[in-house]
Amino acid sequence: MGDVAKLAGVSKQTVSRVLNDHPAVRPETREAVLTAMRTLGYRPSRSARSLASGRTRMLGVISFDAARYGPASTLTAVNTAAQEAGYLVSSIALDTADRDTVVRAADRLSAEGADGVIAIAPQLWVARGLAEARLDTPLVVLDNDLGDGTPVVTSDAVSGARKATGHLLALGHATVWHVAGPSGWTSADRRADGWRAVLEAHGAEVPAPLTGDWSADSGYERGRELAKNPQVTAVFVSNDQMALGVLRALHEAGRSVPGDVSVVGYDDIPEAAHFLPPLTTVRTDFSEIGTRSLRVLLNRIEAPETPPPPLTVVPVELRVRASTSGRARGPR
Repeated sequence: MGDVAKLAGVSKQTVSRVLNDHPAVRPETREAVLTAMRTLGYRPSRSARSLASGRTRMLGVISFDAARYGPASTLTAVNTAAQEAGYLVSSIALDTADRDTVVRAADRLSAEGADGVIAIAPQLWVARGLAEARLDTPLVVLDNDLGDGTPVVTSDAVSGARKATGHLLALGHATVWHVAGPSGWTSADRRADGWRAVLEAHGAEVPAPLTGDWSADSGYERGRELAKNPQVTAVFVSNDQMALGVLRALHEAGRSVPGDVSVVGYDDIPEAAHFLPPLTTVRTDFSEIGTRSLRVLLNRIEAPETPPPPLTVVPVELRVRASTSGRARGPR
């Protein structure tokens, strides 16, 4: 650090401020220090900085079902934002629905010295496990409220479902059928709540929802059931993968989309615009969810005296495409 300071013509304290991204450094001074570091091949020692600051600059992430589009996109955004802020990320992907697994994951990240933890907690059991783990490090949770003041970042799933259902009713459909996500998933429950609330508010019949497991296969099976019912003219599906299965089932049954049945999905995965027909869906900005959760966590770490917002809600947007149209033909 002394060599860098000498070459840049500044003090070691200024070099330290640049390394720690202190705002009270003029841009030209910062650039001079960075140029000197590159010239000398200087790489700050993370372990030495940890000893000096009492922080590891490592963050932990606990995720479940990380291969699916939503959790994977959120995790990517967290990693990107953390890297830009000068932090490393240690991720633990859970693949079993077991409370003890959550507790062990939290304990491991705490033992590794994580400065803070983000938990992508889409299921109620994950939230319960986190509540019992009692982490002694700052925590931010996605989707589920632990009930202890831990900051929560989530999308407005109820609003998204209301937008989807309202869109279909506005097109003239008497009611809207629903293919729901699996029980115990917070997003599935909230989407079902939003769907049901709109139907009840409009005095429309509330059909019994059909439950899938987020996969296209389960959507296909539920779609085959719906295709047998000539009264079905509009379907709101709790995610785009299941909607893809529904589209195939309707096609095989000779029910055209949107001529006979209008279909709305949820999430707006990159492939949704290329379904046949292109899928009307509710866009969830998973990248924004990941970025905001990282921002809330860093504020807890770097400004612990500032109370964090208890709830951060990321808005959603209805993307209207060709899978929905005005009142379908109905029974033929």
